This record gives sequence, C-alpha cells and structure tokens, in this order.
Amino acid sequence: MPLVCLGLSHSTAPVVVRERHAFPTAMMGEVLVALRDYEAVREALMVQTCGRLEIYAELEDYESGVGQLKRFLNNFRHGDVSDMDSYMYTLLGTQAIDHLFRVSTGLDSMLIGEAEILGQIKDAYVQAQRAHSLGKTLHMLFRHALEAGKDARTQTAISSDSTSVATAAVGFAKQHVGELRGKVVLVIGAGKMGAAAARRMRDEGAAEIIVLNRTHKRARDVAGELGEIARAAEMPGLVNALREADVVITSTGASHFVVTPGNVAEAMLSRPHRPLFIVDIAVPRDVDPEVTRIDDVGLVDIDGLKDLVDVTLEKRREAIPLVEEIIASHVERFAQWYQSRVAVPVIASLMQKAEAIRAAELERLLGRCPELSEREVSLITGMSLTIVSKLLHSAVVRIRDKAVENRAEAMTHARMLDELFELETLSQNGEGAVPTAPEGSDE
Repeated sequence: MPLVCLGLSHSTAPVVVRERHAFPTAMMGEVLVALRDYEAVREALMVQTCGRLEIYAELEDYESGVGQLKRFLNNFRHGDVSDMDSYMYTLLGTQAIDHLFRVSTGLDSMLIGEAEILGQIKDAYVQAQRAHSLGKTLHMLFRHALEAGKDARTQTAISSDSTSVATAAVGFAKQHVGELRGKVVLVIGAGKMGAAAARRMRDEGAAEIIVLNRTHKRARDVAGELGEIARAAEMPGLVNALREADVVITSTGASHFVVTPGNVAEAMLSRPHRPLFIVDIAVPRDVDPEVTRIDDVGLVDIDGLKDLVDVTLEKRREAIPLVEEIIASHVERFAQWYQSRVAVPVIASLMQKAEAIRAAELERLLGRCPELSEREVSLITGMSLTIVSKLLHSAVVRIRDKAVENRAEAMTHARMLDELFELETLSQNGEGAVPTAPEGSDE
C-alpha cells in the first residue's frame, strides 16, 4: 500500500496560487472527514501553513489513490483550480517520508529552521486524530516526524537565533521604518502568529500596540499579556486603527481581503505624508495588493520574506549536515517499521493459533487431573507457555528481520507459514498483499 505526499509549497507555487488553494482553518475537521470517504484512501492527514498545503496518505493503490486525492481537491474547493497540477508535486514512499522530516526539522521551510513549523506539524497531527483519519502508518510516521524535529532543535544549532515568520515580519518592518521605538503598531489577527509578532514589537520598544481581532475577547487576552502599552480594538474600528498606526502586521484566517484600498485610502486622508508600512503574513493574504497604489503606503507579503533566506541559511549552514544525519536516522527507523508490517498479520495469526492450541490442550489435561495442586497447575501452565514461546521465537524473529531486509523474500516466508499452519491470513484480509505502487516505488 503506497505512502504518498501530494502538495504545493513556497518552493513550487507563489502566494497568489497558494492562497487560492488554501482551506479555511475552521473547515479542516470537515475536510479530513470527507477524505475518509474516498475508497482508495486508507488514511490521510493534511498539513497547511502559510508556506504549504500537503496531504499525506496511505493508499490502497497508487494510480487510483492519487487520482482520488486530486478529485477531492477539485471537488472540495470553490473557484478555479485548473492550475493546481502545474504547481503540485507527488512524492512516493521514502521520498514522502524524507520530505516530511525535512519539513518538521525546518530544512524545507521558507526560513530555514523556522520556529513555528514543528508546532504546525503537531497541530495537523492532532486535527487528524480528532477526525479519525489516521491509521497506524501515519500515526507512526508523524510521531517520528515530531521526534526528528525535536532532535534537530535540541541536538543542532538549526534553530539558534530562531527566525520565525513573525520575527521576520518584525525585521522587515524595521528595515523600512527604522527603529520601532516610539512607533504605533497595529496587529490584525490574534492567533499564534499575530501574538508572536505583537510580543516581538513590544520587545523592540513599540510605543503602543493595537490588537485587532474578529473575536474581541481574544484581542483583549493578547493585549492583556502585553501590558499597558497594548489595547484591543474591534474589526469595525479598522480604519481608525489604521489612522494611528505606523506599522501593520496582519495574520488572520480570513478567506477574503481584510485590508482594502478603500479603508486604507480613508485612513490616509487624515494622515497625509505620514508613511504606513504593512507586512501581510497571512495565506490567503489579508491585504489587497492594490493598496500599494496609495501614496506613502508600503506592503510586503509572505513571499517577500524569502529575502531573509540567504542570511538565515548562512548563519545555520554548519548545522544542516547534522540535521541531515538526524533525518536519515529517522527515515531508516521508520522504513524498517514500515517494511516489517508485511509480517505482522501472519505472526499475529500464528501466535493466536498456537495460544489457542496450548490453552485447549492445557484445559484437557487439567480436566483429566483434578488432583493437581495449585502449584503444580502453575508449573504446568508456565511450561506450556515457555514451550510455545521458544518454538515460535526463531520463526517470528526471522520473518520480521527478513521483512526489513527483503520484502519479497519475507512475503515468500509469510505465505509458507500461512500455508503450513493453515492460517489463511493472507487470503482472508489481504494485509500481506504485494503493494500495487508503480515500478520504482519506495513503498
């Protein structure tokens, strides 16, 4: 059963494409439940961040499974999705595994070693658990991905002086307006990104921080954490907040433009010749790019932060080989587990049959010998368990190890055990069937 990753990212698609195919956060549970209804999709998980949209799935069959994933993306999205194939990549087997670990360790991030991605991977994992779209394979894969990400951050310098998207946004603002001390900052969106940006703005010495959010309570909570320099505002007060601000950082989950040429132009009328710089780190974007036509208004979107990649990479270049070693180790460990699954159904059936025979024979013996003491019964029971365990041990270890070394040979051994012991495991459930992925698959 092939393991695949289907997606698009900052490496293959500009933000204007990524935002067109983004799923609203509130819909993610519904999306994952819908994915379960596609018959070739055994289990699935979706990772969506400002830099990527990826579906990881274990499929019954490669061709039909990938086709169903693409149909799902077309059916579940509204509007034009005809360009999706132009930007989308499909990774199979160890390619998909390696890619996920590169994502979780920060090597595939727009900002190398970024701080947020590991938390986003964990959030995706938790959402899939809640939607019951995970099976054993993706559960184990994402546990390894989270471990690899943690190991990379604790054992290497890949996240030293960590650059997150939020801190990069603050850095861009400083480049354009100079020191933030004494400036008024408007943060639109009080989620994790917005809150992180607000904290950095406070640390940089901003004179006042206005936190504006769709849910006013959340805005008050974030403002309260920041102290006296912060205050909360409601969405209807956006124009007034824009009038006051020197810098705007916006990161909402809205599916439409929140900051428009209309409300920016209205705000700028009462602040002539006073520049306004906006950093939009949302996907889909919060700010209509047409606002740049207004005098004294500057704008950078999420893709504009790519300019920091070279600087970030240079600082962390020495850590990359160490992270690559961590990734290779986790890929090998997961691959061994994944390959060994071919032996699991036969081993389980063999153990169950042996235990059933042992228990039945023990019961017959004890029925014939009612005079046995409790200690004698215990000794006989223990001996029967030991005999079964020792008899099966070498066969179980051999087939499990062979599954890791040579899947085809392991299947031969599994079929032989299945036939010799009349288990009928492979014929009944097909768990040990040879994968139907195309030639060259790493599955």
